Amino acid sequence: MLHFIYTDAMPEIDKDDELVITQHLLVAADRYDLERLKLLCEQKLCSYIDTSTVATTLALAEQHGCHGLKKACFKLLQSRSLLKIAMATEGFDHLISSCPALIKELMLAKVGACP
Repeated sequence: MLHFIYTDAMPEIDKDDELVITQHLLVAADRYDLERLKLLCEQKLCSYIDTSTVATTLALAEQHGCHGLKKACFKLLQSRSLLKIAMATEGFDHLISSCPALIKELMLAKVGACP
């Protein structure tokens, strides 16, 4: 985070740790109201969305007001087959318990009742 404050750029992160570190940076950026860093983290996390990460990423997006990231997660989950795979993950169980209203929103979006 200090790297960003001094350079206005994302720090170089080892590829193996990039997802987890970017998630933590997003939380810190939200906490300290660093909107540009938050947006950069959001964009980076969008590139990691797949069936194994979508549920935890969606919970993170909801908890920290990341509308673009949430939209990207919803887009992936519009596929019935990908939703089914994502629902089998531990992350989806966490999503159900931590963000139950989001599950309703997802289902409404799935049937076309919500944008």
